[in-house]
This record gives sequence, structure tokens and C-alpha cells, in this order.
Amino acid sequence: MISFLSKLINKRRWRIIRFYLMGWTSAFVFLSIVRGVGTEELGTLKFDFISGLMIAFTLGPIMGIGSAVAQILVEERVYKHVSIGRLLLINAIYSVLFIVLLIVIAYGVYELYFGVPIDIITFAFDTGSVAVYFYVIVVDLLLAIFRQVNLMLGEGNLFKLLRGKFYTPREEERIFMFLDLQSSTAHAERLGHVKYSMLVQDCFNDLGVAVENEAEIYQYVGDEAVLTWKLKQGLQNENCLRAYYNFTKLLHKKSEHYQKKYDCKPFFKAGLHAGIVTVTEVGKYKKEIAYHGDTINTAARIQGQCNALESELLLSESLKGQLNSNDFAYTTMGSIPLKGKKDKVEICAVSLDS
Repeated sequence: MISFLSKLINKRRWRIIRFYLMGWTSAFVFLSIVRGVGTEELGTLKFDFISGLMIAFTLGPIMGIGSAVAQILVEERVYKHVSIGRLLLINAIYSVLFIVLLIVIAYGVYELYFGVPIDIITFAFDTGSVAVYFYVIVVDLLLAIFRQVNLMLGEGNLFKLLRGKFYTPREEERIFMFLDLQSSTAHAERLGHVKYSMLVQDCFNDLGVAVENEAEIYQYVGDEAVLTWKLKQGLQNENCLRAYYNFTKLLHKKSEHYQKKYDCKPFFKAGLHAGIVTVTEVGKYKKEIAYHGDTINTAARIQGQCNALESELLLSESLKGQLNSNDFAYTTMGSIPLKGKKDKVEICAVSLDS
């Protein structure tokens, strides 16, 4: 049972659930304060501040879980799988159903705590209810916007930015992985710009599987993606290596889809390196969290050696020495001169240990 729940609610889903739980509970507490302190209810049902808080702390988590489940379904099953017209229609239907659900649950909560002397239809259209529905729709929209901004900045980085965590540059020890789509020029010439962009879009959507291995998706640069981990998280359970193989496994699983839609089977090669980098926020009118340091350049140069060394996954010897696993095999490729670096770098090729 525990194993089933851990698969059903992975860390990414739990972050979504937690966000909506906190968001909706805070929203209903705020509404209780506005309606219960220094104001008088115009509707049939009147509650003092304490009663309002009881309702808020009951209704908030219930609506939070409902919103989180809807968001997870949209991100995993709907978004990028339907046209924009259908997506707008789904959003409209969702808004109506959300209000209906709110009415039913709120009526049940009021009945549980205080008893309701009116029927549910009268309750739904009681004086002041339209203002509450408008408030709920606005809150739902704001939470959805915050969710999208959080995704653009990277999971959890929005609140770190608001706290000023990246205002002053600071050092972190991190692992970086550069992934590059192979034969990208040939794919672009054959497919054309629009369909090639759709190919890259689909590949990077599938790259989302890497977050299950604690990966943070740092950047997309053309047909290249950059993943990063805090050192401890990347080394734990060899997440930095498993992320790559889980991604390639997913691409292989969906090979028929790619073959049918794009007449190709996309394949990525990758390079990894670990070390100290500086992290800070940059930009005045467009904020971005940026990492600087030789570690990033080295990881990029290592990836650039994949074709020359005929390997799909390369990493530095220094990173390999920090990993401890029997699931992977390493082949020493020797000291390789990398562009822009004075000293040669010891590089290893990685493969799954059969």
C-alpha cells in the first residue's frame, strides 16, 4: 500500500498538492477575516470570525486537493495533447464544475458544523454569494498563474526569488548535465522549422521524467537542455545517471509515436561534471536564476566529446569517483583536451551494467 501511494504521489505531485493546499486554505482564511472582522453579513447565514475560521480550515484543504488533482491531470494528460480551442473549452467547463463543487462542499460543511435552515438552491443564490464565487474564480486564476510562473523559473524558485535568496551571488556545489539532440540539423532540414520545433517540444516534455530523479531543468537552448542537481541529491541513488537512462527509456517506449509523427527516433547524448558554481538572479526587467562557473563550461565540453569518443553518456573522472553503484559500468577514456581549458580532463564513458 505504501509503495503504491509513493508511486501515485511522487515528489512533483506532492509539491503541487502542497501548493494548492496552502493556497486555498490561505485564501479562505483571508476571506474569513474580511467577512468576519468589522463587517456584517447580508445573507441568510451569518457567521462570526471563529466560525468562519473553522469553515476556512475545513473547506481550504478539500478545495486544495480538488484543485491539485485537476492541475496534475491537466499537466500530465491534457496540456500539449489538445488544441488551444479545446483547452479553453475545458477551462470553461472546469470553472463551472469548480463552482458547483464548491457549493456542494460548502453546504455540507455548513450543515456539519452549524446546520443550514435553507435548501441548497437557496444557499447557492443567497445574498452575497455571487461576490464569493467571483473571489473563488479570481483566486483559482491567480494560483494557476503562480503555478505557471513557478514552472518557468523552476520548481520552488519563485518563492526563493521573493525571499531574495538569489539577490546576492553565492556558491553551491552542483552537478550539471548537458543533453544534446543528435542529428538535429538533419531533422530540421527534413521536417522544416515548425515540425522540428514540435519534435523538440515533445522531447523536452518527455524530459520532465527527470524530475523524478531530483533533477532541476535549468535551461533549454535550442535543441539542447541543461539539467542540474545539488551535489547530495545528484549523488543519492545515482540520480544524475538514472535521470538520463529513464529519459532514454521513455523515448524508446514512445518510439512508435515519434516514428509515426516525425519519421525518426530521437536520441540524446549527454555529458556530466560536478563542482562549485555561483548562483544569482540576473536581469532587471526579465528575471532569471543563473549559474556561473567553470563547472558548467566543463560539463558542456564533455558532452561535446560524445561523438568523437563514440559514447552516449560521458562524465568527468572526478564525478565518477563520488558515485557508488553496481548498476553502471565505467570505461576510462583517458585525459582529453577540452576547448577553453588549460589542463586536460579525465573522462569516463558510462553504460548500464549488464
